[in-house]
Amino acid sequence: MYRTKTCGELNIKNVNEEVELAGWIQKIRNLGGMVFIDLRDEEGITQIVVNDKKLEEQIKEYNTESCINICGQVVERSSKNNKIPTGEIEVVAKKIEMLGRCKNVLPFEINTNQEVREDLRLEYRFLDLRNKKLHENILLRSKIMKTIRDKMDELGFTEIQTPILANSSPEGARDYLVPSRLNPGEFYALPQAPQQFKQLLMLAGFNKYYQIAPCFRDEDPRADRAPGEFYQLDFEMSFASQEDVFKVIEEVVPYTFKKFTNWKVDEGPFIRIPYKEAMEKYGIDKPDLRNPLIIQDVTKVFEKSEFKAFEGKTVKAIIVPEGAKQGRKFFDKMTDFAKTEEVGAKGLAWVKYEENALTGGISKFITEEMKEILEKEYGFKNGDSIFFIGDELKTAQKIAGLIRIELGNRLDLLEKDTYRFCFIVDFPMYELSDEGTIDFSHNPFSMPQGGLKALEEKDPLDILAYQYDLVCNGYEMASGAVRNHNPEIMVKAFEIAGYSEEEVKNRFGALYKAFQYGAPPHAGAAPGLDRMVMLIANSNNIREVIAFPKNKKARDLLMQAPSVVTEEQLKDVHIKLDLDKKKEN
Repeated sequence: MYRTKTCGELNIKNVNEEVELAGWIQKIRNLGGMVFIDLRDEEGITQIVVNDKKLEEQIKEYNTESCINICGQVVERSSKNNKIPTGEIEVVAKKIEMLGRCKNVLPFEINTNQEVREDLRLEYRFLDLRNKKLHENILLRSKIMKTIRDKMDELGFTEIQTPILANSSPEGARDYLVPSRLNPGEFYALPQAPQQFKQLLMLAGFNKYYQIAPCFRDEDPRADRAPGEFYQLDFEMSFASQEDVFKVIEEVVPYTFKKFTNWKVDEGPFIRIPYKEAMEKYGIDKPDLRNPLIIQDVTKVFEKSEFKAFEGKTVKAIIVPEGAKQGRKFFDKMTDFAKTEEVGAKGLAWVKYEENALTGGISKFITEEMKEILEKEYGFKNGDSIFFIGDELKTAQKIAGLIRIELGNRLDLLEKDTYRFCFIVDFPMYELSDEGTIDFSHNPFSMPQGGLKALEEKDPLDILAYQYDLVCNGYEMASGAVRNHNPEIMVKAFEIAGYSEEEVKNRFGALYKAFQYGAPPHAGAAPGLDRMVMLIANSNNIREVIAFPKNKKARDLLMQAPSVVTEEQLKDVHIKLDLDKKKEN
């Protein structure tokens, strides 16, 4: 045994006890005649006193972050430190043993406020994980997972694992393909989600399924999206409606958040916002409800305007209460932001309403009649400012949404220390692809509102689906749907998206076959575990809540993956690389 106590559990009650501790040297202080070591393990820090000449000589070559074992007696400190839980005691060392020596030069300091390049942190992730905040995030993740499992068990769900080697499926992202050695020329795909498997479990007669499932998608990374792989609380219920799914989320999510935060947490039932309304009011389908600003459509106000930039355009407006007190520099910076590549606006129109008159920006184009309409119908008042965005409808919505977010952040308008939840509902079943073809806008296995009749009689772009997202503080935190369980509807839905019945049978053969054998109605959702932990940890970077994340180019810098493999390995799976052609391209 290397320790009888952990560093963090010692207190005044342990005085005079003989203990054995093990951990890492966080700091060594030589005060001449006496040496102090701050010994750290996962539970905390204990001060070690070395006042034996032989031991002092022994530890002269010890470095910080070396792993050691010490035996000694707990004594009461004469100079107490109320900043740490063990600050009333210290351990007088009688024996010290080196367990694992650390190199003289660390790639970066541990547990300091020093800024370190992320690529260096990821390359030495085993050291980075010793940092207190990051270490606590990973422990928090473990506790959240246990809490979720306990709650799902309490609600009567059965945890069932589903395969990792699966089939390729069009679920919104590129698949990761795995070549088969035993079946030349054929490939598995890592599942983008356990979508088909969980539906098959419902057809198999299980009432309620869940798992904390790994999902694999070849997508570009973002601060809130891990590249390659992520985890979600995946659940499905037989004989369930949309509202049944909402009740589970409204039970599990607030319970989990409240257990690990002292922030205010919205209770269910959460606000329901139709997709179309979300795009109109917030310019985005994941609105941050802590931001009080609302987007309004003022197209009719500019119908007879002489401001040519808005001629024939959809015009959106954001009124900023008391915004007139902002100086010209603020409006210029907002205009610069609007012109960035991220936003893509040609400019940003604005006016201030001060001393009962409109000033600045495009005020000369706002007639008295237009001003009155803005006052009476849109709530524009003295002391406010207003921003205008004119473009094609979807572009105007997108730009206005980004402007709204930026205004909320720059003006510090967001409600503090709170988690605001809402459901976005009534997503369109289909959308136009970049090539102008009809494509699924969300989950292809969803039930269209109106069933087969809607698919046969409606314009595809007017069909809504029983699809929904859970949004928290501007992040999409869960996605789900009432599933289509009718083979006739399934074939028709995919036909509209350009798939023949034969393709449906080939690509989704298991589901298509299973639907012929008494399929029950079923529905489910999948809250993202990584984002849930990120939000509870009050972090804005998902890599800070994942033990071994990949970088922004989807590379694992610690394990050096992806990497080149041998010709023999490629031959085993019947693959030949044409690297010369790749270089030419």
